[in-house]
Amino acid sequence: MAPSEQIDELFDIRNAFFTGNYQTCITEAQKLKIPDQTLSIERDVFLYRSYIAQRKYRIVMDEIKPSSAPLLQPLKQLAEFLAAPAAKRESMVAEIDGKLSGNVDVSNHVQLLVAATIYLHADQPESALRVLHPSEQLECLALRLQALLALNRPDLARKELKNMQDKDEDATLTQLAQAWTNMALGGEKIQEAYYIYQEMIDKLGATALLLNGQAVTFLAQGKYTEAESALQEALDKDPNNPETFVNLIVMSQHLGKQPEVSNRYLSQLKDMDPQHSFVVKLQQKEADFERMVKQYAI
Repeated sequence: MAPSEQIDELFDIRNAFFTGNYQTCITEAQKLKIPDQTLSIERDVFLYRSYIAQRKYRIVMDEIKPSSAPLLQPLKQLAEFLAAPAAKRESMVAEIDGKLSGNVDVSNHVQLLVAATIYLHADQPESALRVLHPSEQLECLALRLQALLALNRPDLARKELKNMQDKDEDATLTQLAQAWTNMALGGEKIQEAYYIYQEMIDKLGATALLLNGQAVTFLAQGKYTEAESALQEALDKDPNNPETFVNLIVMSQHLGKQPEVSNRYLSQLKDMDPQHSFVVKLQQKEADFERMVKQYAI
């Protein structure tokens, strides 16, 4: 059998992860027995990343040992970072800075992805770009694109998207990257992003991630009723998805709902993910406002 005709044994697992169907990814990964050692490690990478996405950090920290494969080791670091309080996260970012200042194994794409993910959580997209620069692995390209969008550079993100399309135009990750870029470009591209999410939902099934993406396209077009419907479906699919609550807060403001409605969503978000970037930035704005009030008080 020619290499191009070989079956991708991880195809379903990979697509489940990238579309946010984490429980399916876990279930299928646990059932899949692969004799090839390299593929079995890659399967476990998606397994543990799905646990992290579900915020089940303890499983990852307990199961990945010092003797585990090098490709798995960074995932324990990511779980520890996401489980850590805000005060400790700063020192962990500094620790990563130190590690990356030496010789880095750029062939370990998981290490690059983990470091870049942590930098993005720390609101350091420039550092994420620097880490990802040596790799042309598809997911590294996708994360570079996200970092560029975080820097409000959709023009450069389009160039990164072209690289992804040249590498694998039909890949689910490339299609998602197209949707992210279209949203950043705005205008008629927003409708194109909607069609990408809808096609994925039709082909791979609705998930909270895909429904949130679709809801954002509705919000950007002023279709608030459609956005509310998509977000309610996302809530049914996964009642513990932080992005759903962020978008519900935004949607509530646009629909002019009573303050207690958005406050209720915010309270749930704070309980679920107190260090979510939306919560952190909102608290910073509140602190800035209070400081200004005191400054101008008589």
